[in-house]
Amino acid sequence: MDRKEILNQGKEASTNDLKCGLMQEANLESYLVQNQEAFSEQGIAQTLNEMYHNTKMSKAALARQAGMSEVYLHQVFSGRRMPSRDRLLCLCISMGADLEQTQQILRQAAYGYLYPRHRRDAIICHGIVHHTPLAEINDNLFSANEKTLF
Repeated sequence: MDRKEILNQGKEASTNDLKCGLMQEANLESYLVQNQEAFSEQGIAQTLNEMYHNTKMSKAALARQAGMSEVYLHQVFSGRRMPSRDRLLCLCISMGADLEQTQQILRQAAYGYLYPRHRRDAIICHGIVHHTPLAEINDNLFSANEKTLF
C-alpha cells in the first residue's frame, strides 16, 4: 500500500510506510511535500516542558537531581541547547519517566533507543523500570565498569 492509499483511507503512515516511500521516490522534494503532515514538528524542548509540568519539583531541584547546571537546563527547556543522549536520559530519569516515555523521547531527539543487549543500556533500563534514583543508577554503572551518565 503506498502513501496515497494510506492517506485516502484516513490512516496515519507508519514509520515503515514512510521509509518504503522514501526508498521508492526518486524525487526528494516530491517525497517531502507528499509526506509533510507525517513529520514530527514538536521539538524536544516542548516535550520536556510538557513532562516537567507533571512533576512537583522546581527547575533548580531538577537541575541538581539531573546533575546539570540550572543555566544548561534552562537552555535545554527553551530549545537553545540540544542535550546529549546521556543528559536526556538524566532528565527523563529525574522527572520519573517510564521506559516507554524515555524511548519515545530518545526517538524524538534522533538518539538510539536503550538496547538491553548492551550491558550499559541494560543497567539504565533496569533503573528506569524499577524507579531507581539517578545517583544509584550511576553507582551501578560505575560498579559494572560502564560509563556513568554524568
